[in-house]
Amino acid sequence: MLDILLLRKDLDTAIARLETRKKPQAFLNVEAFQALESERKTLQTRTEELQAQRNQLSKQIGMLMGKGDKEGAEAAKAQVAASKVELEQSAARLEQIQAELQAMLVAVPNLPHESVPVGSDESGNVEVRRWGTPASFAFEVKDHVDVGTPLGLDFDMGVKLSGSRFTVMKGQIARLHRALSQFMLDVQTQEHGYTECYVPYAVNADSLKGTGQLPKFEGDLFAAKKGGQDGEPVPDNAALYLIPTSEVPLTNFVRDVVVAEADLPIKLTAHTPCFRSEAGSYGRDTRGMIRQHQFDKVEMVQIVHPDKSYEALEEMTRHAEAVLQKLGLPYRVMSLCTGDMGFGAAKTYDLEVWLPAQNTYREISSVSNCEAFQARRLQARFKNAQGKNELLHTLNGSGLAVGRTLVAVLENYQQADGSVVVPEVLRPYLGGMSVLAPAA
Repeated sequence: MLDILLLRKDLDTAIARLETRKKPQAFLNVEAFQALESERKTLQTRTEELQAQRNQLSKQIGMLMGKGDKEGAEAAKAQVAASKVELEQSAARLEQIQAELQAMLVAVPNLPHESVPVGSDESGNVEVRRWGTPASFAFEVKDHVDVGTPLGLDFDMGVKLSGSRFTVMKGQIARLHRALSQFMLDVQTQEHGYTECYVPYAVNADSLKGTGQLPKFEGDLFAAKKGGQDGEPVPDNAALYLIPTSEVPLTNFVRDVVVAEADLPIKLTAHTPCFRSEAGSYGRDTRGMIRQHQFDKVEMVQIVHPDKSYEALEEMTRHAEAVLQKLGLPYRVMSLCTGDMGFGAAKTYDLEVWLPAQNTYREISSVSNCEAFQARRLQARFKNAQGKNELLHTLNGSGLAVGRTLVAVLENYQQADGSVVVPEVLRPYLGGMSVLAPAA
């Protein structure tokens, strides 16, 4: 959530920065905001006047009583009583205005950092660097569906059990998928200093509000029904949602917490399934595992001092890159433009891995600095050197999306006979197996 003081101080500049994002007209009703702010200022000024008047009258009452002027004291008391009614009315309206302003603010995305390229959509993203050279194949390249199906990918079973955009993995493929997640966790914990966590896969609404998924993106979530006791209905505030990413529970570790500065940075990682309805993606990537309702991800979260967040963003991007480099998968790093960034991000790097069957790079990790946007919602703070509470900065990123990494391994390491070479770093997780081959 944006700092309302920023909007009060320089609304024009904030709006100009928001207008570089996608569909800026949907973010903030400027006229309604200004009208509420004008009324708020008027009420606050009047409230301060009334409070000063009451204080003065209270002193007068004491003086008049001391002089024995009961008539004057009673008149002053009547004035105090009248001002009390107006004060109560003003307080009630101010509370209502603050609630309306809050409702406006939670729908407004983060302001892009000044270093973010300006663009309307993904065509405005800027390549920062690339690593590795895509392999040349002496045979016709297959996509991951055709390579993986003989090895244990079962899309038909996924549809039978749950519906479209769900996948079953069996045998060698299931084992490779597990190996990838274990390998990623080991890299992030043993080499990059993250603490491994196990978190709930269903969270409450407060957790999703804290990281920005609610209320704006409820349509992207899967709600989990809870049965009431003895047939009683479950109250709305008891609703749970399946996590769209473990960023949600991990970042909420610091909700309503004041962290000691000495404990920063906090670096957390978790391997979880993620559940997304993929609202608005109808017709996109319908074949295979690229866009699923359920997929696994190893998430990285850092909670840092505000002065260190952009340094942490570069570090986390390198942490995600390290996994791809160890797997020998060619990729490029893209700086997302203003029109392609997520709701809560101030700056984002996407890692895109090479998929030979598509002859292009596809996103496999997104690393974002949210600055204080989530922390303001979460009331996540630390005590600074001056002993005052200050908002933290939060960052998140994939280290990596496990399913898409599986896709990349299948396509980049495929052989003419339908087998797949196992990347060397994964072989210890597969009992030394070097090749996955279809059953004879």
